Parts: sequence; C-alpha cells; structure tokens
Amino acid sequence: MTTRQTFADPGEGGWLRIDFLPGVELLPLAQPVPEGSIHRARLAAGTVIPVHTHPADEYVLVLSGTVETGGRRCEAGTFWTTPAQTRQGPHVAVTDVELLTVRLGAMGPFGE
Repeated sequence: MTTRQTFADPGEGGWLRIDFLPGVELLPLAQPVPEGSIHRARLAAGTVIPVHTHPADEYVLVLSGTVETGGRRCEAGTFWTTPAQTRQGPHVAVTDVELLTVRLGAMGPFGE
C-alpha cells in the first residue's frame, strides 16, 4: 500500500475483458490483500457467470442495472456478502449491470 492518498477518476484506467467469461469486463481499483481485489465489473445484458466459489470472503454492491443471483433479483443499491468457500451463482445479468466488488483473496474455481 502506498503512503499517500490515491484516486481513480471515471474514465481513467483500462477495462479488462475476461476471456473465460464473455460479456464481463473488470476495472481494477485496488488490491487490499495479496491476491484480493477491489474492482468495478460490467456485465452485458444476458451474461451468465457460472456457479463458482472463492477461497475468500466477497462483498458486492450493485451500482446499476439488474442481476439475478442467490435466488433473487438484485437492483441498483442491493448489497450482498458471500463467505469464503460458499458456492454462488450463477449470476445472470438481466440488464447491463455494473457492480463494485471487494474480494479478500484469490479468484477461485468456476464451473463447479
């Protein structure tokens, strides 16, 4: 971590496409712990992130759009937490969606 305050303004940085998750783009913002991530995620309408787990806790805030996950429909402003090793998904983008995600460790396996 740096010893000074840092900022990420809208339009700065580059969105990364995830080859194994078509329709998903990530904008890394910070790494709070080794292998962890604070990032924005964009999911195009119709995108499905398959069932997966993470070896660390994850926190998600829906910034815009509608996503279905965990047996419910989540609109902008919905916040959810998923404990480490908890099977989650699929996440289905009903509309174009933007999420803010904090993951306190590695990404983890997909398609389980």
